[in-house]
Amino acid sequence: MDVRPKSKVCPAREPIVSYSVSYYFTETFSGPESEILRRYFTNLDQPVFALVNLPEVVKGALFARYSRSPKSLRRLFLDEFVGDLDMTGDLTVDATIGLERAEALYDKVFFEYGDDSVAQLGGVHLACEQSSNILTKVLEWGRLAAYLEQSTRYIPYDSRLENGRYRYYRDKQILESSLGAMYVSSMDLMFDTYAQLLPKMQAHFSRKFPKSGDVSDFVWRRSIQAKALDALRGLLPAASLSNVGIYGTGQSFEQLLLRMRANPLPEVREYSEMILIELRKVIPSFLRRVDMQDRGIAWTKYLSNTAQNTESLAEMLIESSQQVTGPSVDLVDFDPDGEQKVIAAMLYSASSAPENEIERICSNLSESQKTKVFRSYVGERANRRHKPGRAFERTSYRFDVVSDYGAFRDMQRHRMLTLEWQVFSDKLGYSVPDDVTEADLEAPYREVMACSSDLYSQLKNKFPNQAPYALSLAFNIRYSMQMNAREAMHLIELRSSAQGHANYRTIAQQMHDLIRHKANHRLIAESMSFVDFANYDLERLESETRSERRRDQAAD
Repeated sequence: MDVRPKSKVCPAREPIVSYSVSYYFTETFSGPESEILRRYFTNLDQPVFALVNLPEVVKGALFARYSRSPKSLRRLFLDEFVGDLDMTGDLTVDATIGLERAEALYDKVFFEYGDDSVAQLGGVHLACEQSSNILTKVLEWGRLAAYLEQSTRYIPYDSRLENGRYRYYRDKQILESSLGAMYVSSMDLMFDTYAQLLPKMQAHFSRKFPKSGDVSDFVWRRSIQAKALDALRGLLPAASLSNVGIYGTGQSFEQLLLRMRANPLPEVREYSEMILIELRKVIPSFLRRVDMQDRGIAWTKYLSNTAQNTESLAEMLIESSQQVTGPSVDLVDFDPDGEQKVIAAMLYSASSAPENEIERICSNLSESQKTKVFRSYVGERANRRHKPGRAFERTSYRFDVVSDYGAFRDMQRHRMLTLEWQVFSDKLGYSVPDDVTEADLEAPYREVMACSSDLYSQLKNKFPNQAPYALSLAFNIRYSMQMNAREAMHLIELRSSAQGHANYRTIAQQMHDLIRHKANHRLIAESMSFVDFANYDLERLESETRSERRRDQAAD
């Protein structure tokens, strides 16, 4: 159900003249805890910090656990990892004062001679905490890095931090304006409603899906909670805070910083400076060019100018559509001969003939011969991780997608494709999940949407860049996804799997249908043998059962 909110229900309060607050929450640690943490983290009081002096497997495990934990990385390290580490050799280490390294060779090769390949050889694990859901998409733009993000599908947002605040970004300019009180009270209303509806949603699913005898109570409760979190995550605003773990090379971080410095959103630019400070404690030579007038500063100006000029032209040439549309997926570009070209690519590396000659031969193959080539090349796939070779990269698809922002967040994480999105606004309406309606919670859900839209309307004229913070994740956004057939196989099979959120499962399923029917690439579609079109009552039940089985086996 897709609607545009009309009523104005946001709480009204007196304007705020000034807001003397710390805009990032500072976690407190005991003396002994701080002594331990100083050995492995480049600071103890900022939302951005690098991990050092730890084995790679520990850093990787920390980040993996990070994505499904409500804790900060430093707290997670203290609670779940310290007890398993041998720290006797690290007693004199202090990572918070920066690391002195022998960088003469890097300076000579990288800085003096400009060999970018050297910057691909040094990597950093960086924790980016308390970032809004708008900022996380900027952090995760680059292809040449690895990311893990805190998930709204596993972590409830119903609790407050130690300072009594809910987890949402507090923009300094907004808070110090006449809209500051409205912003805080509206955000609190959204989180209050989420907290109030979560137990009701869980109770509804508990009645609807009673525990069966062969499922443990723990697995059932976890599956019920996951179902409730999925149903209600649309209530959360885009200002909701998230933690992102990044592993990247010096080159990928350099490019990230240049993009962030050119971004019009104050949060992004301020956060880039915190990232630069921490990275310079670990890989300073790789980041020398960021502040050079003829390098980094010139690159940033180029990115900023081209973005502004294109935006101005778009406003002049293209009339903005006011039409309200629901979720949709359209295949807007494909090669009608793409499947035949894939067949030629399959045979290319196994032959010695020129490509033009192979394509000529393939154009005369019968349907049964084409099928035989496909089945030989694809083989017997035992699971979705068995992916055929690069011949599938010979043809591509471009999709135009409208979905809620929550589903967009998940789809945006696929980096081996081209994904671009439009400005997040309330023009495309929002969706009320059927489960919310069935639980008789639609009225308070719509009240949050109306409050969200009202706050967005108040912000967009004075603070156009910050206005999307106000929008709930249930509001729709339009974006394009262009990918080759090999990436399409990976994305569609993964995002249609049983444990996936219903909203992006639908997108993946529609993509598969369009490849089969609109592009008429029947053999490519058939090769995607692990696309899941089934409906599930408790999407996470099977995966939670598997996880419990693995835990039991590890304990034996």
